[in-house]
Amino acid sequence: MIAKLYIKTGMRGNITFLEQAYNTHPFKVANITEDKKDVTLRLMLMSSSPGVLDGDTYRMKIDIAKSCSLDLKTQSYQRLFNMKTGASQHLEVQLKEEASFCYLPHPCVPHRSSVFSVHNKVLLSDHCRLIWGEVLTCGRKLNGEVFLFSKFHSKTEIFLNDKLLIKENILVRPSIIDINAIGQLEGYTHQATLIYLSEKADTLLLISRITTFLSGNNDISFGITAAPINGIILRILGFKAEELFNYLNIIASTFLISKQTEYAV
Repeated sequence: MIAKLYIKTGMRGNITFLEQAYNTHPFKVANITEDKKDVTLRLMLMSSSPGVLDGDTYRMKIDIAKSCSLDLKTQSYQRLFNMKTGASQHLEVQLKEEASFCYLPHPCVPHRSSVFSVHNKVLLSDHCRLIWGEVLTCGRKLNGEVFLFSKFHSKTEIFLNDKLLIKENILVRPSIIDINAIGQLEGYTHQATLIYLSEKADTLLLISRITTFLSGNNDISFGITAAPINGIILRILGFKAEELFNYLNIIASTFLISKQTEYAV
């Protein structure tokens, strides 16, 4: 099945609104903005399918107009079912000048023998803000399916004015690559990534505050570094999907989205 999604935002006064939306089965887009005076448009991406099936191809495109702010959420975990040939997902996001985009999807859960490839492409213009996250699990841990999937490949490319800034390339093939080896997950079962880019952020202070916040948990390992432009890249290794997903959302809402954090530090 080939599934398509298109979202386009517009600006009315200083409030972002959904100018155009198109989707085919199984996608559905819901506007979950509660405060009508909220300058940020908050959408939820829903699916009537129980998960990604063999042969599925998801093609998604998002256009965020100048000065618009979009927070895109997902409804639930993305399950990747047993496959023979594999499935794929392509997401392209275009941000015009001074636009803002936050995307922290639920964790991806690859089932036994699943094969999945993801290609994300984010095109930034000047003065944009990006909050981008990803959580990969080992599979259905309670069902004994720990790293029994065949292949998971996620590639994320972030451009600024058509110049490549960041390229994330995560390839996990448990039957070929020892997932517990040095340089791999080294005994951990879950991985989270957070990329934050903003001209107005105090990078050094953010690194310090996030490090202090995460250091209290001995069940995780993490690393945080400055991005090629103003911003940070965070990687967390752990054992629980919900825990890592919650960390990304707490960090985003507490340290990254707050205007006080961006403007006052």
